[in-house]
Amino acid sequence: MKLEMKQLFKIAGVIFLLYLAIEFWPAVAAAAGTILGAAVPLLIGCGIAYVVGILMGWFERHYFPRSGKPVVVKSRRIVSLCAAIVSLLLIIGLVIGLILPELIDCIMLLVNKIPPAMDLLLEYVESWGILPEDIIGILESIDWKSRIGEFLQALTNGLGGVMGTVIKTVSSVFSGVVTTLLAIIFALYLLLGKDRLKNQATRLLQNYCKPKWYGRILYVLRTLNDCFHKYIVGQCTEAVILGLLCTIGMLLLQFPYATMIGALIAFTALIPIAGAYIGAGVGAFMILTVSPIKAVFFLIFIVVLQQLEGNIIYPRVVGSSIGLPGIWVLTSVTIGGGIMGIAGMLLGVPLTAAFYRILQEDLHRREGIPDTVLTEEPEKKPKKKKEKKKKDPVENPPESAGTEPSAASPAEDTPAGENPEA
Repeated sequence: MKLEMKQLFKIAGVIFLLYLAIEFWPAVAAAAGTILGAAVPLLIGCGIAYVVGILMGWFERHYFPRSGKPVVVKSRRIVSLCAAIVSLLLIIGLVIGLILPELIDCIMLLVNKIPPAMDLLLEYVESWGILPEDIIGILESIDWKSRIGEFLQALTNGLGGVMGTVIKTVSSVFSGVVTTLLAIIFALYLLLGKDRLKNQATRLLQNYCKPKWYGRILYVLRTLNDCFHKYIVGQCTEAVILGLLCTIGMLLLQFPYATMIGALIAFTALIPIAGAYIGAGVGAFMILTVSPIKAVFFLIFIVVLQQLEGNIIYPRVVGSSIGLPGIWVLTSVTIGGGIMGIAGMLLGVPLTAAFYRILQEDLHRREGIPDTVLTEEPEKKPKKKKEKKKKDPVENPPESAGTEPSAASPAEDTPAGENPEA
């Protein structure tokens, strides 16, 4: 196999660039970090646009789908976008309105109940004779309420001064607000001009890529889109199911804050596998302010519910929708969470599902297995269309003497009242 000069130059260029990247790796890493940090709002905007686009697509399919009026066609995109944004804002506002006020009340109630609880605990310890009297006297002389206030103030102010903490807080809040606004604006631009952007990307790929590579890139992008779409829809469905089961179970067992904790667990369940445990920890903390015994029983209930969700609901709802077995769902969540935390948990499952599907289809192609095996659907035999027998048109017989028209054929050219034989 002889290499052409162009291929040699390309290989030499790649090797030279790789050498520069290795030799000047600190500078390359710093430049890549700067570019990535500057592109954070755009990346967040892409994520927001993708999630909102799923809901917007549903509204577009149900917004006068059979109407072809110009007013409806022109307004379909903007109306669907507004409806999707309003729906998401209502859901987020409802969840925050259910959780945040009750959580603040529980924290204040717990702060007020800690001092009498500590006094009661000291009385039990003194009656049992576990600790010496001098230590008990020191513990009794502590003003627990003031100590708790000092502890909360230390958490609020941090190790530095008040002014430094305020400046850092204001700068971080301002930076977060600016990033969020830029991300939302970029997402709106993407959603409103997605058809034009799609056409531009298609033209670029068609003109600057070979047909073989164009087909491969398109196939990978379609697989990623399908996996992410099904994963988001399945994850939201699973979160709703888990929240409803938690609320119903808490109402039957007469636990406090049933509706609010159910909404909290449904919201945190968007994080795969571990999200429900996060919500359960906050829920147990809130029930603890009412009854410690009920908090213990609530944790037992959540463990049972989480086992049901992890072994039955999640693999069937999310795993089956994206075509990923349950063991790989758990593996992707564990590895993704270890690498990138919560973001890794959210992105690990759809990325693993896309890689799994591409590898499976390529393996089946190499083994000569038909494509029907990939979808695990029985092969449908094409239905034979029944050919309707066409009746031959009745041809007029040739004119000859003594030939009479058939009784079935109408005498179209015969005037009324005349003898057709004439």
